[in-house]
Amino acid sequence: MATSPDTNFAPTSHKGLTYPFGGAEPASGGTLQVAPGIDWVRLKIPGPLKHVNCWLLTDTDGDALIDTGMNTPEARDAWKAVFHGAKSGVSITRMIGTHFHPDHIGLAGWMCDHHAAPLLMTRGEWLTARMLAADARDSVPTEMLAFWRGAGWGQEQIDHATAKGWAGFRKIITPLPLSYTRIEDGDTLTIGTCDWRVVTGAGHSPEHACLVDEAGGILIAGDQVLPRISPNVSLGVTEPNADPLGEWFASIAKLKTLPADLLVLPGHGDPFTGVHARLDAMDREHRERLDELEVFLAEPRRAIDCFGRLFRRAIGPDMLGMATGEALAHLRRLEVEGRAIRETVDGVWWWRAS
Repeated sequence: MATSPDTNFAPTSHKGLTYPFGGAEPASGGTLQVAPGIDWVRLKIPGPLKHVNCWLLTDTDGDALIDTGMNTPEARDAWKAVFHGAKSGVSITRMIGTHFHPDHIGLAGWMCDHHAAPLLMTRGEWLTARMLAADARDSVPTEMLAFWRGAGWGQEQIDHATAKGWAGFRKIITPLPLSYTRIEDGDTLTIGTCDWRVVTGAGHSPEHACLVDEAGGILIAGDQVLPRISPNVSLGVTEPNADPLGEWFASIAKLKTLPADLLVLPGHGDPFTGVHARLDAMDREHRERLDELEVFLAEPRRAIDCFGRLFRRAIGPDMLGMATGEALAHLRRLEVEGRAIRETVDGVWWWRAS
């Protein structure tokens, strides 16, 4: 099991997890060592998550970087402070993206260009990022409007969403390199003196890459395992007949084959130990939601009708898209399991218990 290289931290525990660094975190524009050769950078991001974690791994001629934060002036300034301070004179040898979400690869192109570093991602994440970045339409596509209506959105909600325009992804990332290096499940990346095995998951994103150093007892988990919240698992317009929650359950089972005593370095939240307890809790939480939802479907319901059964807070306009995707993922899972039936009436989807 990995331990902190600094013994001055006071560990804390909560719901079966241990946080070896207590409440400590890196200062803005600074780093915090979490294990020999691994430095933690925390960057602010807009929205309820508030921050994203990035990891610098000592490599042969510099550092390998895992994730970058979002493309914001504040994040770029923080990175400049890092490379003028704690990492002065250090070059990035390779840029590894866990998944395509802009809070994780928003500055990947900027970092690759500045350091002449290659970008490493799984094919599923790379192609999704490239697809979204290439979509330059200004108006919301008719398929998206139909998707929103199908979920039960009213005209006011649709108008609020369309006012934001389309193709927002390319506006919040720096241009990605035209070439990348593919990583896939089971690959081993030798970074410095350590061997990191790629373990992929799905549900939160198509082919999310985690990195595990079993000899050192470290799991870089991205968003596949978070300590206090369950990552968003959404059904989207790109693949409306997919089963992301089923993929999520399968990924949890896959990650449970890893050692139980790993130090987990998550994309959000604090480093922790107790990965099996956390995986069990996430699995249980979603299955309990499915059971509650099935009971609620004694009468036909739309996706937006299910928010009160799935979420512990009111859903405002800014969270409506994510909440809708998550509700649809749960309804679709009940459909796949044969526990619910969907019917379409005037373009609106209604589910009822089978």
